[in-house]
Amino acid sequence: MLLIPILIGVTVIVFGIMVLTPGDPAILMLGENAPQEDLVALRERLGLNEPIYVQYGIWLARVVQLDFGRSIRSGRPVTDEIVSRLPATTELALLATLLAIAVGVPLGVISATRPNSAVDHTATVVAFTGLAMPVFWQGLVMILLFALVLGWFPPSGRLGGWEYYVLPTITLGTSAIAAITRMTRATMLETLSQDYVRTARSKGVRERSITYRHALRNAMIPIVTVIGLQFGALLSGAVITETIFSWPGIGRLAIDAIRSKDFPVVQGVVMVFALMYAFVNLVTDVLYAYLDPRLKTRYS
Repeated sequence: MLLIPILIGVTVIVFGIMVLTPGDPAILMLGENAPQEDLVALRERLGLNEPIYVQYGIWLARVVQLDFGRSIRSGRPVTDEIVSRLPATTELALLATLLAIAVGVPLGVISATRPNSAVDHTATVVAFTGLAMPVFWQGLVMILLFALVLGWFPPSGRLGGWEYYVLPTITLGTSAIAAITRMTRATMLETLSQDYVRTARSKGVRERSITYRHALRNAMIPIVTVIGLQFGALLSGAVITETIFSWPGIGRLAIDAIRSKDFPVVQGVVMVFALMYAFVNLVTDVLYAYLDPRLKTRYS
């Protein structure tokens, strides 16, 4: 229910940034030496002579049709620029999320089933270290160690081989691993203390079955929430990682557009990030009904 108001709020913020940014869009598009009549004609065509609320309405109508204008640098439609970079960002975010799930969930479960043990303390240290490491620092260290010193993986690029995905995937997924590990541990500790778990143990049910078939399943809603938030954050937050590893995704497109003051591209990227994040959260909410039978019964 809140998805549409949130997206409208994002459009207001993005358009407001455009209006408050110094400079004349017509001059940026045509250049400072463009004839005055060409500048006047372009301002009229773009609606820049209209009141602010009219300009917002015109721009919003184009955004609804996924028309973000044309890039100042290349002259191509912004939508085409974003679509050409979208697969690279989606691949990287998906791989980082899968890595975070594969490492974070088992590590959190092990920590919860062995509280205050050496494994639990080690997992806690690893999780907090992952949360504390800045992405730009981690990426540079991994390039220095695994690419330049050891020579195991290429330092940058996306040329098709699996080895190009290793360093950026680990760099992007480290913070997600830490967040998922901490949430899994916390929810599993709470679930394992429930009465039905003690009843299952008293009936002689195997501990492994209790942990994974009963406790983990009932603890999945908070974990799935964190996974959804992390995936959305990885989609929209891969800017630094893509820049460090020269990954040809939307994040790097945004950085290049900011450097060249290509405002239509920046606006389009921000809107796409907002749409992707909102869509991921919507899918996460829908999954709740399949994870919790009570919600499925309530809304069916």
